[in-house]
Amino acid sequence: MSYLKRLLLISKKSNFNYFVRTSSCDHSKPVVCNPNSEESDQHPYSYLKEFGAYVNECLPKFVQKVQFNHCKELEIMVAPEGLLPTMQFLKDHHNSQMECLMEVCAIDVPGRVFRFELIYNLLSLRYKSRIRVKTYTDEVTPIDSVTGIYKSADWPEREVWDLHGVFFANHPDLRRILTDYGFDGHPLRKDFPLSGYYESRYDDEKKRVVLEPVEFAQEFRQFDLSSPWEEFRAFREELPEKVAAEPPKTKNE
Repeated sequence: MSYLKRLLLISKKSNFNYFVRTSSCDHSKPVVCNPNSEESDQHPYSYLKEFGAYVNECLPKFVQKVQFNHCKELEIMVAPEGLLPTMQFLKDHHNSQMECLMEVCAIDVPGRVFRFELIYNLLSLRYKSRIRVKTYTDEVTPIDSVTGIYKSADWPEREVWDLHGVFFANHPDLRRILTDYGFDGHPLRKDFPLSGYYESRYDDEKKRVVLEPVEFAQEFRQFDLSSPWEEFRAFREELPEKVAAEPPKTKNE
């Protein structure tokens, strides 16, 4: 019997659900590494809370706030100039090992001085945990690219630049990734019109795609505010006033 088959057979007989390690002090008492287990003394929320305080102590110059959202997920707020040191710390530190950058996205709040909030979602396969790093910027202030730390940030940062207009400094190839070449504006900004500024069409005379200002016919400018989701207004059925006013009848009647 091979080693792998014996290992699987032992795991089935023992019904091991998690890896365990033996304490250096007392070899007779196993200590469960998985914080989600019932045998663990602490809840995963407690581990994240302690780690957030630890990061705040290690990087007091850059970390502005450590908080938990309604889902009890750890969020670390950092200043824009401290984004790269924080991301490098979370990736390389032995107690963190956030080696996977899962997502880079942005939120636009025009009423703020720094209207764009950048969000980086990190994953640690070693500790089976996630951390969210947040920072901020405006329309004209560039933010440092994290592609030198996480290669997977290349396309997500291009997407944020294309849709929100956040410029990433030192990015190896910062080009639009979703919109057409020569596209004017950034579609996910809150002040961007739903119709856009230009529309594209194929011109038979010029034998190429041309961009023209958006023009709407008058019938497309009329909206029924009472029911914005109703497309077939002519086929809408309304109950007669007499039927609607009558109370429902009981069985005795």
